[in-house]
Amino acid sequence: MKFLLDFFPVVFFFITYKVGKNYTDEVNSIIIATAVLMVSTVIQISITWYKHRKIENMHIIVLALALVFGGATIYFRDEQFLIWKVSIANWLFAVIIFGSHFIGHTPVIKRMMQKTIELPEVIWNRVSYMAIVFFIALGFLNLFVAEVVDFDTWVDFKLFGLLGLNFLFIILVTLYLSRHIKEVKET
Repeated sequence: MKFLLDFFPVVFFFITYKVGKNYTDEVNSIIIATAVLMVSTVIQISITWYKHRKIENMHIIVLALALVFGGATIYFRDEQFLIWKVSIANWLFAVIIFGSHFIGHTPVIKRMMQKTIELPEVIWNRVSYMAIVFFIALGFLNLFVAEVVDFDTWVDFKLFGLLGLNFLFIILVTLYLSRHIKEVKET
């Protein structure tokens, strides 16, 4: 459920952009969809806060990027800010995961999952480095796709391609972890 909540602003952006193109030109459709992305990201954070009384750092980063780059997209009427937002977000995730090996000496991946599963330290590190490489590659792939296709196709890639790749990564990591997991017994 959390995975779907994380992507609902992107889905709202996609729907607004695609429907908006039927009623206005592409630039105005981008502007309206960007505003919807910004508002839905605020709603996403609000829902998370309401349900858990805390907000993850990743959500704060996504919100800040959505507001800054979304605001720039609207102000300058230039979709390149949205394209770069996606890559910068992925690269920031990679930097945060990498930095967590040195700040606090516990990879953020382990901090997020250690209450539910036990893994040898070497496996936590491997999963962490896999995530770092994945997010770096995703950032570059986003820019590559944006460069070789039109914006309309990039919007499709942003929803279906990136969502699919994230889902595939989660499946592959889960399969990898399944060989090493020892469930934590609740006492």
